[in-house]
Amino acid sequence: MQEISAVIGLSSTSCWNRIKRMSNNSLLQTYTVKVDVELLGYQNTVIVQVTLDNNSEETLYEFGRAPQEIPEVLEEPLISGDYDYFICIAVNNTKDYERMLREKLYKIHDTRHSKSNLVLRTLKRVDTPLD
Repeated sequence: MQEISAVIGLSSTSCWNRIKRMSNNSLLQTYTVKVDVELLGYQNTVIVQVTLDNNSEETLYEFGRAPQEIPEVLEEPLISGDYDYFICIAVNNTKDYERMLREKLYKIHDTRHSKSNLVLRTLKRVDTPLD
């Protein structure tokens, strides 16, 4: 709290009161810790774009639930355009990714097509677009 108050020029008490108010108003959704996945052995990130057989509400729902059970899936937005889902996966190496495809992703029902891209470098990552 002292570090935050020093940066924004308020007392620790004022900072804490603002944080509590933002939490009570649901502006702050959670408190979390960011872990460096590379230090856990996940040296690569793969982005998989998935097209489903159909876009029924049931298919979208059922497919959307499956990757939530895969720990290596970092993000899974439902998207518009040529693909239905954009799945970001942490993997150790290409063999690990191949195993993940065969044993987990390709077994998800209603998958018609997928396209994979290996992330070379992440240039920017933020959770909130704040100045």
